[in-house]
Amino acid sequence: MLPPGGGLLWLGLVLGSVCASVGSAAPGNSATDALNVLLIIVDDLRPSLGCYGDKLIRSPNMDQLASHSLLFQNAFAQQAVCAPSRVSLLTGRRPDTTRLYDFNSYWRAHSGNFSTIPQYFKENGYVTMSVGKVFHPGVSSNHSDDSPYSWSVPPYHPSSEKYENTKTCRGPDGELHANLLCPVDVADVPEGTLPDKQSTEQAIRLLGKMKTSASPFFLAVGYHKPHIPFRYPKEFQKLYPLENITLAPDPQVPASLPPVAYNPWMDIRRREDVQALNLSVPYGLIPADFQRKIRQSYFACVSYLDTQVGHLLSALDDLQLASSTIVALTSDHGWALGEHGEWAKYSNFDVTTRVPLVFYVPGRTAPLPAAGDKLFPYLDPFDSISESVEPGVKGKFTLTSVSQSSQAGPLQVASGPWLSWSLSSKKLQFEKTLPETSAGQDGHRCHGGRPVGSLPASRGPRGTALSLPHARGTCRAARPSSLPHPLVSRGAVPRRPEPSEAFSGP
Repeated sequence: MLPPGGGLLWLGLVLGSVCASVGSAAPGNSATDALNVLLIIVDDLRPSLGCYGDKLIRSPNMDQLASHSLLFQNAFAQQAVCAPSRVSLLTGRRPDTTRLYDFNSYWRAHSGNFSTIPQYFKENGYVTMSVGKVFHPGVSSNHSDDSPYSWSVPPYHPSSEKYENTKTCRGPDGELHANLLCPVDVADVPEGTLPDKQSTEQAIRLLGKMKTSASPFFLAVGYHKPHIPFRYPKEFQKLYPLENITLAPDPQVPASLPPVAYNPWMDIRRREDVQALNLSVPYGLIPADFQRKIRQSYFACVSYLDTQVGHLLSALDDLQLASSTIVALTSDHGWALGEHGEWAKYSNFDVTTRVPLVFYVPGRTAPLPAAGDKLFPYLDPFDSISESVEPGVKGKFTLTSVSQSSQAGPLQVASGPWLSWSLSSKKLQFEKTLPETSAGQDGHRCHGGRPVGSLPASRGPRGTALSLPHARGTCRAARPSSLPHPLVSRGAVPRRPEPSEAFSGP
C-alpha cells in the first residue's frame, strides 16, 4: 500500500525520470527522441472505475488506458481540498511545506519559490501547455495558473465554465435553479456546450499542432467533472437506473466519531435542491431516495468524463502520438458518497483522499502498437456489449522492470506503504522499505497519517508518531523516510524566458 500522498508524489518522480533519462541520453540524440507527456487531472474523482473493480461504473475508456498502464491501487492525495492537493502534486511538496491548506495563498510568495513539474519540463526544452483546471484558479496560483513559470503559452480555460454555478438546472417546476443534481440538454445550456467538452476539443487542437513541432510537449488537461454541481448531459442518467443504485455500505455517522473528524458538507447544503430537504446541521441524514439520486448523478458524471478521456486518447492514436507520449491520469482527491454519513470532500476518510493513478509508458507498460493499429480506440459507454477491463495481476513488492508487457490487465502496485525509488538509464526500480500499516481497531483500513499536517516533512525536528482519529479506530502514522524530489531546484528563482526563446504558441 502506498502512503497517503505518496502515490501522487510518485507522479512527479516518474514524470521527472523522463527528463532525467533524456538528460542522460547520448549527445547525438535530438529533442524529437524525447517522449511527450499527457497529464490528465480529474476533479473529485474517487477510484470508482471498472479498472479498480467497480462493477457498476461504465468507464470503458479509462479502463482501456489502465489495461495498458501501471496502475496504483493505493494512491492518496495529501489533502481532500483542491488547491492544497494540486499545489502539492505539482510542486512535489507536502502542504506542511507549501503552507497551503485552503485557497488563500500563493506558495512562491508565501512559503518558497518551489519549481513545478511543468516548469521543470519547460526548462528542459519541452513546450508546456495547460487546458482546463490544472492548478486551482485564483490566489493559490497567483490568478495566472502559475504563468509564466510553468507554461510556455497562456493556459486555456473553457468559456462555458463561468456558468457552472449559475441557475442553469431546470427543475420539476420548469424554472432554472442552482441545483446539486443538474442533468441537462446540452443544446439548451448557455453556449450550447459544457466545459469538459471544450477542454477536450482544445486539447485535441493542441495535439494536432504539436504533432509537427520539433520540440517535445507536456500537455496537462484538467477536467471539471465529477465536481459539483453534477451538470452533465442528461442521457448519461440512462446508464444508472435508480433501481440499480444502492446506498453506501456504511451510511450512518459512527456513534463515537470525534466532531473534528466530521465534515458537514456545507458546499452541498448550499444547493437549492438540497436546501429544499430542510436538513438539520451538522448530522442530519439525507433521505435515502435523494442519496440514490446523488450517487446516480456522480456515476453519470464519471461516465460522461470517460467519454471525454476516450475522445482525447483516440485523438492521440489518430495523430500517431500514442507511441511517443507518456499518459498519466489521476485526480486531486476523492469524494464521499454517503460513507459514514459523509458527502463531498474536506474529510480525512479514505474515500476522500484515495485517488486513481495510472501511467502508460509506450513500449514499457505495453508493447508499442503495430503500424496502423490503435491502442486507444474510442469506446462508447452506451455500448451494451462493451466489457469492463479486468483489474489484472497485482504487482510484487519489488518491481524491477517497467518494460514491455503482454498481460491482459494493468500492472498493479498494490503493496508496501512506503516505496523508495531509484533510477538508472535502463530501469525504474521500486522497493518496499517499511512494514505494512495496521488496521484501525474497528477494522477500517488505516493508512499512516492524514492530510493536513499529518505526515512529517522531510526536514526539521521530526519522528514523533501521530495518533489520529479514523472512524471509530485509531491509526498511528509511521515516520516516513525522506523522499528526494528530482523536479525541484531548491531555492532557485524561476528564470523567465528570454525574448528570443519566446514560444508563440501552437
